[in-house]
Amino acid sequence: MTYRSDIEIAQETTLKHIREIAKTAGVPEEALEQYGNYKAKVDYNLLDDLAGTPNGKLVLVTAINPTPAGEGKTTTTIGLSDGLRKIGKQSIVALREPSLGPVFGVKGGAAGGGYAQVAPMEDINLHFTGDFHAIGAANNLLAAMIDNHIFQGNSLNIDVRRITWKRCVDMNDRQLRNIVCGIGGRVNGMPREDGFDITVASEVMAVLCLATSITDLKNRLARIIVGYTREEQPVTVGELNAQGAMAALLKEALKPNLVQTLEGTPAMIHGGPFANIAHGCNSVLATRMALKLGEYCVTEAGFGADLGAEKFLDIKCRMAGLQPSAVVIVASVRALKHHGGAAKAALNDENLEALERGLPNLLQHVENITKVFGLPAVVAINQFHTDTAAELRLVEEKCRAMGVNVALSEVWSKGGKGGTALAEEVVRLCETPARFDYAYDVNDSIAEKLHAIATKIYHGSGVELTPAAQKQAAQLEALGFGGLPVCVAKTQYSFSDNSALLGAPQEFKVTVRNLKVSAGAGFIVALAGDIMTMPGLPKVPCAERIDIDETGKISGLF
Repeated sequence: MTYRSDIEIAQETTLKHIREIAKTAGVPEEALEQYGNYKAKVDYNLLDDLAGTPNGKLVLVTAINPTPAGEGKTTTTIGLSDGLRKIGKQSIVALREPSLGPVFGVKGGAAGGGYAQVAPMEDINLHFTGDFHAIGAANNLLAAMIDNHIFQGNSLNIDVRRITWKRCVDMNDRQLRNIVCGIGGRVNGMPREDGFDITVASEVMAVLCLATSITDLKNRLARIIVGYTREEQPVTVGELNAQGAMAALLKEALKPNLVQTLEGTPAMIHGGPFANIAHGCNSVLATRMALKLGEYCVTEAGFGADLGAEKFLDIKCRMAGLQPSAVVIVASVRALKHHGGAAKAALNDENLEALERGLPNLLQHVENITKVFGLPAVVAINQFHTDTAAELRLVEEKCRAMGVNVALSEVWSKGGKGGTALAEEVVRLCETPARFDYAYDVNDSIAEKLHAIATKIYHGSGVELTPAAQKQAAQLEALGFGGLPVCVAKTQYSFSDNSALLGAPQEFKVTVRNLKVSAGAGFIVALAGDIMTMPGLPKVPCAERIDIDETGKISGLF
């Protein structure tokens, strides 16, 4: 069989007009705002018209800790939604938008793969409908207004050493992590240290994804804390009177985007916070809209279940009043062998010993979903042609011993047809009675909530706050923010805060070195280990392979 890249498969597919996709999804024409023939925004006011419509079933797709071997979480999410359509269910897939940083960096595109993709994949992976640009503009408008306020007399008495708001850009650029700005004389502003975050780490992104209306968006923006006074009192966006202008920039970005899979399944793609440095979920508005329009809303949470799923359940579901009916945990035999210590070059070889050593990573995620959160789950094995019968049988036996079924996912090579077995198991699980518990009581102290995540979800021995983080926790609780959920920013590659500890490590402590409040988003961010909010490009970035010819055809995206 001749290998074809993801972009080649996507470019060979004849897409349906977006009006036809909207009709399939049940979106009335008056709520549709077209961006060309194959993408559109949907007016969020449609939710008011659908208020009396019962919700469909919410299906969360998550995964093991990611590896260079590939897990296929987004591909499985898309293929599952196509598979549900194949068995006669009205499904809608709800995903995040890709960030340009990873597209040009390590991961490449994030529109699925093979015959389980969302399209037009070039547009989705690049500028799409301009949402990220609007978020960056709103973020940087605020940064400009902070420095202008200081330049114009600083009536709020902002301590320039305690400004917490950073500028942002949607690109991996390590050179901008730490900068000095305002140099060149008095007319050029107050000299100070500053830095850039990647756009997906901006609190504006988190606010957009958690907002339920334009009014809620503006109120959340007003609550954002940008820094502290010399008396250590927080300074908010509302005090700078910036929320109105920021919301005006975000007016169109707040509307969910409608596209399609290669098989014509409606897809809502909106928002894109990373799960290793933010909460890793698409927007509440897009999820709610998909739940109203479909029998099944299939959505995903970023990276492994210790990050994306935990935040989806403890933050997004808690805030939005959502409850998944079933959870899919994606793994591949290759990835599990990597967790078991197999060399990357040998992952295609049968190795039951390495697989046995790596399986605890999967089984720990399964235990978290079923025991800690109390939700029904199925393991989806993203099948590679190198997987042997003995390897697949070992995974199935271990999962069945925990009372969880395994379904092979062949959606990369077969599209929705390769996802029907998984779809049937998901439908069965959605009818299974289940409780839904959070990992912690939101009213516990910040340290207690972090301890609960570290022990229950990561299976470590506890959490250790540096002296600086202890002081920050006390200050945040004194300011009234102690009752917020916590969003841990840590490496995605391990349950621990050490990316080298693969599998299911034990007896480790998570070190939290910094705590800050995202008051607009409504959670406390805990920076653990050496995680950074501005990634860098690798030695050979994906950007070196991306090109465009004289006809406008793009190559190199995957």
